[in-house]
Amino acid sequence: MISRITGTLTRLNGLDAYVELGGLEYHIYVPDFVRRQLQTKVGEPVSLRTVDYIEGNPQKGGRMVPRLIGFQSEVELEFFELICSVDGVGVKKALNAMVKPVKDVALAIEEQDARLLAALPGIGPAMAERIIAKLRRKMTRFALMVQRDSAAEHATTHDVINDGHDALIALGHSAADAREKIEQALRSQGKFKSVDELIQAIYRNERKSG
Repeated sequence: MISRITGTLTRLNGLDAYVELGGLEYHIYVPDFVRRQLQTKVGEPVSLRTVDYIEGNPQKGGRMVPRLIGFQSEVELEFFELICSVDGVGVKKALNAMVKPVKDVALAIEEQDARLLAALPGIGPAMAERIIAKLRRKMTRFALMVQRDSAAEHATTHDVINDGHDALIALGHSAADAREKIEQALRSQGKFKSVDELIQAIYRNERKSG
């Protein structure tokens, strides 16, 4: 399985990206939001995290073709795999639906904004409700950390961020306020080993700003 490709982006044709590496050119499907990130990088080195899947239906006598889907970060790839795990979505539907940045979609899921989700290509109201029901409590990390670079993505574990978010809500903060406070703490320090350490940093920042 190919998990990363680093080479020169030679062409970008819609959702089809072509990366040359060691005399080989790899054809990689990318979601629309990734295409927008790459459109100014044709002819430049790029590094894509990839996941592969097999396209085709052997039961109908179709040819089975291996495909690659690419993202610019591990967190984008993980989010894509979560979306694919929802019953009725699958790889192709998720690929076509991801026209907005991961952070925007994650916030919509977390805030149960079914209207925004339903407007994504191929989703619709029923699928939007299904996505919210399955993934709503798994979105905090994606809403907070998608803009961080790959070295920082795993500096603070998923559990610390999610549990810290829940702790702030239990203390009376709104979901939006909790996200903002965690974002500020991550920007100022970046790495927390426990929820207590994260909460202490948040209130330390508040005392400084106050």
